Amino acid sequence: MIHAIIDIGSNTVRMAVYQIKDSAVEQIMKKKDTTVGLASFMHDNVLEERGIKRLVYALEDFQKFLAALHIENVSIFTTGALRNAANSREAIAEIKTRTGLDIYVIRGEEEAELDFIGATHDLAAEEGLLFDIGGASTEMVHYKAQKIVRKTSLPVGSLYLHTKFTKELLPSREEVAKMRTDAARILDAAADFTGLQGLPACGIGGTFKGAAALSAALFSASDGRTITRAAIDALLARFLRDRHLTEDDAVHLMRTVPDRMHTLLPGLVIAGLLTERFALSSIAYSDSGVREGYIYDRILKESSRRTI
Repeated sequence: MIHAIIDIGSNTVRMAVYQIKDSAVEQIMKKKDTTVGLASFMHDNVLEERGIKRLVYALEDFQKFLAALHIENVSIFTTGALRNAANSREAIAEIKTRTGLDIYVIRGEEEAELDFIGATHDLAAEEGLLFDIGGASTEMVHYKAQKIVRKTSLPVGSLYLHTKFTKELLPSREEVAKMRTDAARILDAAADFTGLQGLPACGIGGTFKGAAALSAALFSASDGRTITRAAIDALLARFLRDRHLTEDDAVHLMRTVPDRMHTLLPGLVIAGLLTERFALSSIAYSDSGVREGYIYDRILKESSRRTI
């Protein structure tokens, strides 16, 4: 069976296509539309008509692609900006009217749970932490013996910080300091995660993917799958707007994170705070997350029920 998952996030809209045979899941293609940027169309927590139009165009483009390849099994869900918008229900109804597509809204803690299922499906650690830094929210999970002990979704993300504190591509030192203060205040709300220091940690999402790629390009000690605390600090210092950007560094940014240059440093502010709060020397990057979790927990379970 071929199944497509469309994930509507705060910054990008992604479509991943999977081939599912029995319980084996293989991602065979990923396609994303980076022009949507829903969070930038939020005004007083209301998604503007311009944002709805951009999302409709992106979904119609995906529909044409799926129709051309006769892919009929499609699941669409949203996280971040569309989920948190005050007019979320009205916006989703309008999108369905224009496209005929049903969009499922994943709640914050539900997203954290699906992140966990997707990212830890093949993970060997007995106990650990999972982080997903998105555009509008950050999900945190503490697991033990392959079960979730605690989970939370916090209203702080990379695009949220960028939009709130800077109008430039790269933030200044002063703007990073303000981002850090605001993010630290929001992270303080996760009081039940206090005391979980030194556990193995896994990170998913664009911030960790970009940091891993940039670390591998710049630092010879990087394996491309692990982001060290030292690397996070070095990247935050290296790419500030008020520091001279060398030609080589500009090339590295364009080559490794072309679509995330504006959100990478704000995301790293959150990642850096997480390493400090949980006494982590590094965070391992996983390419699997909420989409894979959705397949394992929803699609495969539903398929199993139908065959019983």
